[in-house]
Amino acid sequence: MLPSPVLSNRRGASQHLRTSSLSNFRRTLSLLRARSRFTNLSFTILAGCFCVSFLYNLAFIFSPFSPTLVAYTPPQSILSTIARNASLENLSHLVIVPGHAIWTGTQPDQALDADRWTLEEYQRGGGSYRISAFVEHIRRGVEITLKDDSSLLIFSGGQTRLQSTTTEAESYMRLATSLGLFYSDSEQTSHEPHFPRATTETYALDSYQNFLFSLARFHEITGRYPSKITIVGYEMKRRRFEELHRTALRFPAHHFEYIGIDPSANEESARLGEVKNGYAPYKLDLYGCHDFLLAKRRARNPFLRFHSYHASAPELRGLLEWCPDDPSLVYNGPLPWDVYE
Repeated sequence: MLPSPVLSNRRGASQHLRTSSLSNFRRTLSLLRARSRFTNLSFTILAGCFCVSFLYNLAFIFSPFSPTLVAYTPPQSILSTIARNASLENLSHLVIVPGHAIWTGTQPDQALDADRWTLEEYQRGGGSYRISAFVEHIRRGVEITLKDDSSLLIFSGGQTRLQSTTTEAESYMRLATSLGLFYSDSEQTSHEPHFPRATTETYALDSYQNFLFSLARFHEITGRYPSKITIVGYEMKRRRFEELHRTALRFPAHHFEYIGIDPSANEESARLGEVKNGYAPYKLDLYGCHDFLLAKRRARNPFLRFHSYHASAPELRGLLEWCPDDPSLVYNGPLPWDVYE
C-alpha cells in the first residue's frame, strides 16, 4: 500500500513543474514578441534601404545615363598632381589633327624621309607625297591655332605600331616643334620652349576615337568642353567625319568645321580604300565597336594601352561605353554640348 502515495506525489510535482515551465515560456514568448515589434520594424526598414541601394547601384552600373546622375570627383591622390594653367581655362575652340603614322626622326630635314616614318604597308610606295600630306596636316593645324587665341591644338593618335615605342600624337608634336612651327625664328629665344596651347591625345586607335578622345582630352586640359571644333585631315575622309563621326557624337554641325588636305598626287586607290575600309564600315557600325572595326582597334593596340577618360571626363562615360546591339543606333543620353543645339 505504500508505493501509491509516492507515485501520487511525483505526479503532482511533475504537473506543477510543467505548469510552471509553461507559464515561464509564455511570459518569455510574450516578452520576445513585445521586443520583436521594434526589431521587425528595424529589420524591415534596413531591408528596404538595402533593396533600394542595390537596385540603384545596378542602375548606375548598367545604365548609359548614370554618369550624369551622380557627380564624380577623382581621388585626391590624382587631383593633388593636377595644376591647370589658368590661361587655358577659357579656351573654347578645339583643333584636332588625327595621326596617321609615327615619325621617328629628330631633325627638320628628316620630315619627308620615308625611312623616318613607321608606315603601314598600304602607305608605302609612290614617293613622299603621302608623307607630305601628314606634314601639311600638322602645318595647317598649327596655323589655325596661332590665328585663334581661344583655340587648343590636339594631335591625336596612340601607340599603334609594334615597331615604335612612341605614339602617333607625340611624334606629330615632335615634328611640329622640330620644324619650328609654333614660333618664328625671331621668337624662339623670347618664348618658352613649349607652346602652351598645343598638346597630345595618346590613346586613340581610329578616327572616331581621334574625335571623341580629343574632346575628353580638351576637358582634361581646360576643365570644360569646346563650343567649336575644327579637324584637319584627309579630304577623302571628310564624309566620314562630317556625316558619321559628328552624327555619332551629336556635335552640332554649325559648330564644326572639317579641313581636308589630300596628297598632291591623285591616288584613286586610296579613295576607294577609304570607302571600303572606312566610310562603309562606320556607316554600318557608327561607334566602331563591333566585328570588323573592333578588330582593327585591337590590331592597333599591341601594347595594351587604355585611356583615363572615364575618370577625367565623367560626363562622357555613357558615350564612351555606348555599343548598342543595333550598331546604327545613335547615343541618346545627355551630352555637354547639347546646349549648343
